[in-house]
Amino acid sequence: MNYCQKGTIFILITGVFLSLSCKQKLDRDELTFTSLMEEVKQEFAPDKRVALFDIEYVSKGNETIIKGESNLPEAVNSFKEKLAQHKIDYIDSIQLLPSSSSNGFTQGLITISVANLRGKPAHSSELVTQATLGTPVKIFKEEDGWYLIQTPDKYLSWVDRGGIIPLSTDKYTQWKSTQKVIYTNTIGHSFTEPNKGSQVVSDMVAGGVLEQIGQEKEYYFVAFPDGRKAYVLKTEAMDYDTWLAALDPDQESLVSTSKTLMGVPYLWGGTSTKGVDCSGFTKTIYFLNGIVLPRDASQQIHTGREIDAVKDFDKLEPGDLLFFGKPATDTTKERVIHVGMWIGNNEFIHSAGRVHISSVDKDAPNFDEYNLNRYLRSNRYLKETKDGLIELAKTPVFKD
Repeated sequence: MNYCQKGTIFILITGVFLSLSCKQKLDRDELTFTSLMEEVKQEFAPDKRVALFDIEYVSKGNETIIKGESNLPEAVNSFKEKLAQHKIDYIDSIQLLPSSSSNGFTQGLITISVANLRGKPAHSSELVTQATLGTPVKIFKEEDGWYLIQTPDKYLSWVDRGGIIPLSTDKYTQWKSTQKVIYTNTIGHSFTEPNKGSQVVSDMVAGGVLEQIGQEKEYYFVAFPDGRKAYVLKTEAMDYDTWLAALDPDQESLVSTSKTLMGVPYLWGGTSTKGVDCSGFTKTIYFLNGIVLPRDASQQIHTGREIDAVKDFDKLEPGDLLFFGKPATDTTKERVIHVGMWIGNNEFIHSAGRVHISSVDKDAPNFDEYNLNRYLRSNRYLKETKDGLIELAKTPVFKD
């Protein structure tokens, strides 16, 4: 073997060694990346329903690309600091939301009585929640006529362009400063003229919020977020400031509100008087009393104060929420599947099939053995610290 042949073999071996070395480093970096990403997720975005941190690691040759998107600048900064500490070099392709393509239109208002909000930008996607007329939302990005939004309870979802109007910060601030009307009837209509015989402008559901332009006889003259004008009966609505000032949620008001929804059909993802799922029902009860609960039962259970976990129902008071599901085991986590509200007399009201009242009393005709057997615990929210909740009287969600 001559000198040139030996040199060629040496170069080939060196090249293979360097290639293997680079691959091993990339593999180590990817493992470190995955570990660091999980750390950041646990700290800043443990619940993907309310926080977006969707980042991935891509190798191209000897290059590492970190791409994805997040609405949490502090999480992204923390992640980059951790990568730097581990001396991981990368090309930064992370997009912080709101998207720059929104051109400053990062606020929005729901423009229809009830907007269906979905898990993905398609009508065929799962209905995850709803938002009623006038609900202010954050807009993060637009995709094929759908907007990724965040509702006041921080829930992330997609709404099609027919249910929302994007606003600049200035226009949104201007809207919040206007006088408002809140619709309080379970369901109804608004009209083109101050009489019920005129053309319907839109259906209405409890909790809808509109700009108040004026009053005429027994009607409020109102404006929808998209500019439509209409009249709503004063007997079916209230001046928002008056309603807010009168809020004093108690056991009686919660029970009274819950019973106005008797018979409303169960709807997976529903949070309005058109249809409710179990947590959408409890959320609607509390919202109409000025308190915004988290969206899902598995989130609601982590707010309020635990009252009972051993079926000692004598401890419960009307307004307490009862949670049902599967308890944790040595190998599985607790699963919260259902929620209802205690109304007294050994009864709770809940949405299952329809909104109805069940009993924990074995001798009652409406005894609910199925839910009693999967009972987990009950929490109280009235006169408790409101961590994780929004009190409309203290937080300017609809009006400054």
